Amino acid sequence: MQNLGFAFAIIPLIYTWRLEKKDAQALLARHLQMYNSHPYFSAPLLGSVIRLEKDSIGKDDISEVLAVKNGLMGPYAAIGDTFFWGALRPFAGIVAVVLALAGVVGAPLAFLLVYTPPHLFVRIKGFIEGYKRGKQGMEFIRALNLPRITSIVRWFSLVIMAVFAVWLSYAEYSSLLHTYGIVVALASVSIVLLFYFLIKKGLSQIYIIYGSVAVFFIITSIRELVY
Repeated sequence: MQNLGFAFAIIPLIYTWRLEKKDAQALLARHLQMYNSHPYFSAPLLGSVIRLEKDSIGKDDISEVLAVKNGLMGPYAAIGDTFFWGALRPFAGIVAVVLALAGVVGAPLAFLLVYTPPHLFVRIKGFIEGYKRGKQGMEFIRALNLPRITSIVRWFSLVIMAVFAVWLSYAEYSSLLHTYGIVVALASVSIVLLFYFLIKKGLSQIYIIYGSVAVFFIITSIRELVY
């Protein structure tokens, strides 16, 4: 899957360490085995692997290198997919859409400003910490506590969408235009409480976010057909 990219990333080590042909072939062969992880978390793992490879030069036992690589790629994939694909990217998209509908020309730039710094930090800082700590490089990722941050980001997404729904009603963008303001506010609060109840029941926040987008899209389409 991603083994070619991983092997390509470590090719410079062959020249930097001036490996013999046999050692270079062995290095590439073991990293051309199946590898699949989140692309942003490949950098921290690559740092750890390079450090372990460096420490194992001249040794016959390289089992620790493969153990760390194979043991971390799965958890890193799960953490990365949940945070970046399931929380941060939807949140950045929601912010950009809200700004775009508010008439802000720099809405696309806002998306990049929200989304880009976190993944660059994980990739650059993660690689450095992985190389420094070797097999303990996972402690850097663990210290980030991304599962907790994921939950917070998803809650922010829900809050923004709830506030945005109220704003749309006053901005004459929805079918709630002629509804009294207090009713709209109460309805919005009820929707937020409903989301909270569904999350407590085990429904994923990502389903709620995408479901809300679908509902707003349907309402907008119906409004366009009616008016």
